[in-house]
Order: sequence, then C-alpha cells, then structure tokens
Amino acid sequence: MAEMIKVGMADLKLCISPDSITTLGLGSCVGVAIRDTGNKVGGLAHVMLPDSTEIKNNTNVAKFADTGVEELVRQMEKAGARRNMMVAKIAGGAQMFSFQNSSSPLVRVGDRNVAAVKKKLQELKIPVKAEDTGLNYGRTVEFYPETGDFVIKAVGKPVSKI
Repeated sequence: MAEMIKVGMADLKLCISPDSITTLGLGSCVGVAIRDTGNKVGGLAHVMLPDSTEIKNNTNVAKFADTGVEELVRQMEKAGARRNMMVAKIAGGAQMFSFQNSSSPLVRVGDRNVAAVKKKLQELKIPVKAEDTGLNYGRTVEFYPETGDFVIKAVGKPVSKI
C-alpha cells in the first residue's frame, strides 16, 4: 500500500512512486515539488525564506530557497533521478497579513520566496510546469510523483490540481 510521506516546515523529503508526499500550512512559505518524469522519483521542499546568506549560523539548508532546492535536487540525483528529466511545480508564497507598508521587503516574504525558488530552478535548468502562488491564503499540498499531480487544498476554496 502506498504511503503519504509528511514534510515539515523548513524540511524536505524524497518520494518514489507509488508513494506520495505532503506538506501542511504553506502561508508565505513555498512548497517546491520536483519529479523525474521518467523514473517517477520525486521530492518536496517546504521553503520558509528566500536567501540563506541573510541569516547567520543557520545549518538548516531546507529552510531557504537557494539551498533547499539545490539540496532536494542533489538528493534526488543520488536516488537515481536525472536532472534533464526533472520538472517542478510550486505552491504557496501568500501574503498572509496586510500592513500599511506592504511594499517593505520584510513584509513581502511570500513574493520573495516565490522569486527565489524560480531563480534557483532556472539556474538548475528545471522548468516550472505549474504554480499556485501568491494571494492571501494558506495552502496544504499533496504531490504524486507517479502522475505529477500537485493537489492544492485551502480553506474555503475548491480543491485544485495542477
């Protein structure tokens, strides 16, 4: 029977079909789902912040877009995935709170996370096939490496699949 693997906040995990993978509570965080379309090796990172160089003495590479995406790809390659067969889908990056000075970069963490994830994926030559990002609500996601389905659930919204 297939297992649903849980990824915590500032965490990442691998998944091999027929198993699937999920993460809860993506507010300004971004869920980055990557799979090798040929051998169905997949992974999911729950990225909290855009840039590891902005925080001193933090050893959690999964927490940041720049290091987390790279580490997920490294682990997938170690498990047999091929970079030239990888595709990504992303969700999250919401603006969860409204403030008077909403143009401040400190407030726009969701936007910055999405931009940083896309930049790192582009550097790694992994195309983003679909996304459900931004707006002002949190998301829970489930990723199925077998099909590439990325199921997004949000309170008060219909379930969507990208």
